[in-house]
Amino acid sequence: MKAIINTKYLKNIFLLTLLFSSAAIFAQEEEEEGSKFSFSGSIDAYYRANLNGDNSFDDSTGLPVTAPGSSFANLPGFALGMANVIGAYEGEKVGFVADLVFGPRGTDAIFASPMYSATGNIVNQLYAYWNVSDAVTLTFGNFNTFLGYEVISPVANFNYSTSYLFSYGPFSHTGLKADFALSDDFSLMLAVMNPTDLTEFNPTGQYAWGAQLGYSGQYLNLLIDNGSYEVDFTGGFDLSDTFFLGLNAAYFDGDEEDGVGSFAGVAVYPQLATSDNFSIGLRGEYFAETDFFGAVGGSDADGDASVFAVTLTGSATIGDLMIKPELRLDSASEEVFIDSDGMPMGGLTSFVLAAIYSF
Repeated sequence: MKAIINTKYLKNIFLLTLLFSSAAIFAQEEEEEGSKFSFSGSIDAYYRANLNGDNSFDDSTGLPVTAPGSSFANLPGFALGMANVIGAYEGEKVGFVADLVFGPRGTDAIFASPMYSATGNIVNQLYAYWNVSDAVTLTFGNFNTFLGYEVISPVANFNYSTSYLFSYGPFSHTGLKADFALSDDFSLMLAVMNPTDLTEFNPTGQYAWGAQLGYSGQYLNLLIDNGSYEVDFTGGFDLSDTFFLGLNAAYFDGDEEDGVGSFAGVAVYPQLATSDNFSIGLRGEYFAETDFFGAVGGSDADGDASVFAVTLTGSATIGDLMIKPELRLDSASEEVFIDSDGMPMGGLTSFVLAAIYSF
């Protein structure tokens, strides 16, 4: 059995190597001919330590003994993020994106796969699009969510660890969406999709509906999914040439008949560029859940719990490499963290040093 598994693994590695080699050759040939094929991506790795908590890993649960309740960057010691490789073609009217992820961060991002395919756990996005006109674009396939301020790729986030709002909102959708440029300032998106995060196929026969209204970089989002709905605001403002303020607020109402709780939260992202190569930013977030939603782990009679988290991140750029030192403080209403003596506590202080290279 081991030999068979190893053989399958080697075949997968060979096929991926052949695919990317062919893509690189094709990209070079197309570039010489002036086409719009692109090949890009990133890799990231990090070191993480709890300054007042347990730093071990629980083999029985497959999880760190204690970490912030949000997604990604939670593994102890020196750890891997993911390798992200993206092949894309942008034609005059049509194009595609094939976005593949390898590593712990990628695995966490597409947690609901594989559902059918043996390689479903490496597909982050896979979609084709058609520019019907200058004002209308149709997208068909698997795409990352339109809700929230943060994204899966660490390249596009200022903070390396992620917020509770991002972690418990949706990650990805599979379906059909239509984007409309209503004017220079206004945009509209409408979508019909599989249930949230079920990206390979639809096992339930039910569908989710999405909408987004945009105005000058500010977005109001709506997701309706099987008796639940989420309303989300995402935006930001350049207050000066060096100071930016990002905003995210969301409310999720779960379907009580299915035992799904609700949550609400708000996060602010002030960021200051101190030079061409260094910026510093803060994320301040308040997140509350009801009915044992599961993010914070409420233990009182009605399942209510909340957490206030502050994350201070520096970002130094050296060519295509970003170095991000980060200090994070999570303070929960419940004793959901574990100290170095194995005792529960309500607050956790952690440090992360991340390296992100993009190409």
